[in-house]
Amino acid sequence: MRLFRLVKIISVSLKYGLDQMVLSNEPTGRLAWLARLSRFGRHYDESSGARLRQALESLGPIFVKFGQMLSTRRDLLPPDIAEELARLQDRVPPFSTAEALAQLEAAYGKHADEVFSRFEREPVASASIAQVHFAELPDGTEVAVKVLRPGIAPVIAHDLALLDVAATVLEKIWPEGRRLKPREVVAEFSKYLRDELDLMREAANCSQLRRNFKDSELLVVPEVHWDWCTTNVMVMERMKGIPISRLDELRAAGIDLKKLSRAGVEIFFTQVFRDGFFHADMHPGNIFVATDGPARGRYIALDFGIIGTLNDSDKKYLATNFLAFFQRDYRRVALAHIEAGWVPSHTRVDEFEGAIRAVCEPIFDRPLKDISFGKTLLRLFQTARRFEMEVQPQLVLLQKTLLNIEGLGRQLDPDLDLWKTAKPFLERWMNEQIGWRALIRHMKDEAPNWAATLPQLPRLLHQVLDGRNDTATHAEILRLSTENKRQTRWLAAGGALVVILVALEALRWLC
Repeated sequence: MRLFRLVKIISVSLKYGLDQMVLSNEPTGRLAWLARLSRFGRHYDESSGARLRQALESLGPIFVKFGQMLSTRRDLLPPDIAEELARLQDRVPPFSTAEALAQLEAAYGKHADEVFSRFEREPVASASIAQVHFAELPDGTEVAVKVLRPGIAPVIAHDLALLDVAATVLEKIWPEGRRLKPREVVAEFSKYLRDELDLMREAANCSQLRRNFKDSELLVVPEVHWDWCTTNVMVMERMKGIPISRLDELRAAGIDLKKLSRAGVEIFFTQVFRDGFFHADMHPGNIFVATDGPARGRYIALDFGIIGTLNDSDKKYLATNFLAFFQRDYRRVALAHIEAGWVPSHTRVDEFEGAIRAVCEPIFDRPLKDISFGKTLLRLFQTARRFEMEVQPQLVLLQKTLLNIEGLGRQLDPDLDLWKTAKPFLERWMNEQIGWRALIRHMKDEAPNWAATLPQLPRLLHQVLDGRNDTATHAEILRLSTENKRQTRWLAAGGALVVILVALEALRWLC
């Protein structure tokens, strides 16, 4: 199997001239004669980026998905190749209905017609990993059934192994190989791809996102029907709407596209900064708009195989940088990078500040139609390389999502002022994180822990003062002390706040 795939990869590479691309960049020059020989009798009218895209499409869904992921790493690729790879779409033919029914029978132990009161044989969507059929549960609930592509796991394992070999070779023979770290890119791709193979994991992602936006007036997320979910099958609420890319249909349905574009920005920033949990595959095929019922005018999110997460440190760093950008405080941006350790400590702040200003200043006070975030990100990455900035793996999916948001924004409202839309949200978020509201929220969060553990401290302290040399008691005190260290700090802060408020109230009363 692996030998067959290797032969196919070699034949496709030769067909599209990928061997010329590699040999022409061989650093020692020893293979220049082979590069000249490979060009003999072969002429291509299309660019190297276009040929690479076509080769990946010919090699199948896994390579297409790899090209899509690679297109988001604009810090690693020449601009022309990145633009071509960004055009890759999952145009994967569906697998047969018989195979889908066999997958369902293996999952449930009985035929699909015994599980569902109705199961549509014709799939409504097909992608690299799975395809979707509409169905109806025994109680009449309309659902969408996502079925994993049969035999996909071993194909992925073989292809990933071959990609790793190719990346190793690329590191050795391409001048840029070591800096671009192709093996790390393949490992990163492998992680996300293996996660997509577990539909229970995707169902959990969907459930979490739905809970995060439970009362939202902007976004609708389907409900998961857990009793019918397995690692190979995911059953969720059927969502009805119009794909975001069909603008004429949305206009005909009376949807306000400008309002929709502003809502998209707010949804993105809410997912990133409030939740640290965001849909990271927001291409047009995964985003619909509801046109009927109570959800009319809201976004509908689909396909939750790729989800990005950020910790509190990442969120605070990003919010600080976004706000500094909006305020054109480039020195604060430079300092934030140095403080986070993303650029070396010996970096001259004034030089880094000037480089960032040169990239960002031209894009202010301009509508979205006149801004290319793709090009801006590229220039930022070029600046980062100049100042030895390390690429942060946890932000790769965020970069990909930003580019998707840019594309959606351009379609819906080219005149959208992104700065005015996003800045109030970020300012409000920062106030909630570092202001008095944050203090009160943290005190409320910690109150149950205080209630459970603080009453035990006087008894344990009395036992120690009473001279009992009980090892277990000391261990218990140490445990509680460790657990309550953070709570105690908040309690002290809360006490100080109460004292200050009482003092201010007394002063107001005396005056």
